[in-house]
Order: sequence, then structure tokens, then C-alpha cells
Amino acid sequence: MAKKKRNSIPFRIAKFFVRALYPKIEIVNPELLSGEPMVFVGNHSQVHGPLTCELYFPDNCYAWCEGKMVHLKEVPAYAYVDFWSYKPKSMQWFYKLLSYIIAPIAVFIFKNARTIPVYHDTRIVSTIRESMNLLDSGNHVIIFPEHDVEFNNIIYDFQERFIELARFYHKKRGKILSFVPMYIAPKLKKTYFGQPIKFDPTNDIALERDRIREYLMTEITNIARSLPEHTVIPYRNVSKKLYPKNIPADPQEDTENAKAGS
Repeated sequence: MAKKKRNSIPFRIAKFFVRALYPKIEIVNPELLSGEPMVFVGNHSQVHGPLTCELYFPDNCYAWCEGKMVHLKEVPAYAYVDFWSYKPKSMQWFYKLLSYIIAPIAVFIFKNARTIPVYHDTRIVSTIRESMNLLDSGNHVIIFPEHDVEFNNIIYDFQERFIELARFYHKKRGKILSFVPMYIAPKLKKTYFGQPIKFDPTNDIALERDRIREYLMTEITNIARSLPEHTVIPYRNVSKKLYPKNIPADPQEDTENAKAGS
């Protein structure tokens, strides 16, 4: 069984001040977070997704994070590419320097926060094992699976391998895992959940990955577009003047772009 993560005193102090400064994000229909263990899958919304989960989700929620962010030597290269590579070329020197400055801070945060490091090599076994142990203990897992491929005005395309967690969970524990679509809207100061979708162990795994991935992306998009007009904070850290609205200016064009990216 997984042991509850204990924060250091400096981290708790830092978290107190961040919570005081960062806007309160309301969780709409929070009853899902008190139910059976599930995987909540949402838009990254740059730093806002992870921050919202750490600050305002209950202590039984643990988020997948990039494994490189818990290793000091690996932080700068990853941080620069993932956070700032789309910044103006004239300022790239500054962001490269900044990526080194934040490295020890990032390691401190990610090692103390409710995170599960995700690796892209044989160490992925530790990610799956820790996730299953946390689920066994009644916790939820949170995943932000977007990657740098445009899908529509709400989200970027989802990677699909995170769905393997459900396959291993069924194989090792004999339990069916559900995935919950989640839309984080910092501009509305709210987080919304959609209807869960259950993993089907009788289905071909490749088809099942496609089915669940497409459902989650569609539901998150639908949730976002059902809300009052607001600015969407995208996955990619681009200029704020390029941030889209939740209602596309040309729905037909947006649909075509989504099909092209799928």
C-alpha cells in the first residue's frame, strides 16, 4: 500500500503563501472526488492545471508529472523546451538562463508536492506501480496528457499511453478503472468534471486507447464550449494575445483542424 506523502515544513510555508496569492479555483461537482478511486484527465492550462490540483484538490489526489522535473541535472533542458521555447528569439537567452535558476526550486516543489514522476524508459514501471498503490489506498490519479500537437481551440492532442494504467490495474488487481474528463478554466476560476468512462478489458488495447482518448478529448471540448465565453489558457506557452476563446470564431474551420490533428 502507498504511504501518504509528507511535505517538508518549508514546502508547507511556501504553499501557504502561494495559496494566498493565487486565485481560488472552485471545483464544480466535487462529489466525484469523494467516490471510488478514478483517473481524472484534463487540460494542462500551462502551470494552472498542476497548481489547481495541488492547491485546491483534496489530499487524496496525486498528479503525474514529468520525471525530469525531479532530477536537478535534467530540469534546465526540459524546462526550456517545455515552458519557453516559443518565446521571442530575442529573449531566448534569458529563458535559457532562467531554466537553470529554477532547477533547484523545481526539484524542491515536485519532490514535495503530491506528484507521481512519469518516465519514458524502463522506469515507467515505477510510475505504474506507484499509481496502482495509490489507487489501492483510495486515492485518485490526475493526468494532463496533452503534447505539442494542436487539436482544437480548447486542447492540444492527447498522448494515449496513460491508458495503459487501466490495463495493468485490471491485470494486477482485477479491477476496472474509470477515467473522468476534466476541464480547468482559470479565467472562470472553476474546474469542471464530465461523465466517467470505464476501461473495457475485453476490447483490443489499441482500440481501447483510441476509444477512451477520443471520448476524453471530445468531452473536455464540449464542457468548455458549453460555458460562458472566456479565454482559454492553452497548453503551449505562447503570447497572451494568441490565447483563444472557448467558442471558435469559425466552428467549421475548427472542426477541420481537429480532424487533421487526430
